[in-house]
Order: sequence, then structure tokens, then C-alpha cells
Amino acid sequence: MPRTHLTAIRGPVLGDEAGLRAAYAAHGGELYRMARRALDDAGVAEEAVQETFLRAWRAADRYDPELSSLRTWMFAIARNVVIDLARARSSRPQPTELKAEHAGGPETHDPIEEALQSRGIEEGLRRISREHRQAIVETYLRGRSCAEVAAETGVPEGTMRSRLFYGLKSLRLALEERGWTE
Repeated sequence: MPRTHLTAIRGPVLGDEAGLRAAYAAHGGELYRMARRALDDAGVAEEAVQETFLRAWRAADRYDPELSSLRTWMFAIARNVVIDLARARSSRPQPTELKAEHAGGPETHDPIEEALQSRGIEEGLRRISREHRQAIVETYLRGRSCAEVAAETGVPEGTMRSRLFYGLKSLRLALEERGWTE
């Protein structure tokens, strides 16, 4: 049987770009919705889908259509990715924890207050420049170093540190404008 990008029996062939595109078209939306429900974060869900397809592409030679459908195999990979991302996220400080640490006080456990604070921080992040937002999100929320983010974005490490410093100042001002004080 010739290998086509989409066959009724085997599904997309993941070893090439066209096969990956076909697999994404067939299953990407479903995988995103599953990750979005599990992680409760659109950005992290997108990251989960990207990582799922990357892992599937790397392991394409291990996929056996006799054992499972491509959909089942992709969801098994996505489940592992979601677990990895959820664990990584739980080990990093969240925006409300950062505020509590900064204030030196105990962390609040009122879910309504935490939701409001998270919403306020998100709104403040939307009001600052893309470069400042990227520096804050990548270092504080995703736990990456300035050097790592600088290398990925192609800017000098000193520039990334400046973006982080001035981004935090801008975020503080944006939050104060909205009446949010420490």
C-alpha cells in the first residue's frame, strides 16, 4: 500500500511536513481544547499542542497504526505534555504569590481575591510594551533566566535585564493607575 499523507486506514504520515500539517488539521483543535480545559490557560494550551506535535514528529517512527489510531496516540502524547506543563507551572510562583513575596506578607487563600489580583496583573501586563511584557512573563512566570530569554530573542543579556527592570516599573505604574496598591 503506498504511503499517502492521509489514508483511511493509517491516518497522516508524521515523517514529513505535509503529514504533520494534515495531522494538525485533523487533530490540532481537539488537542487544544483538551489542553485548555486541563490547564485553564490559553497560552500554555497552545504551548502544549506545539510540544505534542514536536514529540509526535520526533517519535513518528514508533507510531504503529496496528496498535492505535493516530488520534489516540496523539492524545496519549498530549496527556503527558499537559501533565509535564502542569507540574512545571505548579513549581513556579504565580502572580499572586509574587505579590505576596514582594509585600513580605503571608499569601492570601481567598480564591475571589486571588482571581481579582490575577486579573489585575493580567490587565497591567496588557498595558505595557510587548518587550517589557515578554521579559516579565518569560522570567517571572515561566521561571527562565534573562540569559536564556536573551539568547532566544536575539538581544544582549544586558538589554533583557533592562527590559525586565523597566518592565516591572511600568507594570507597577499600570497597576497603581488601576488603583491596585501593595
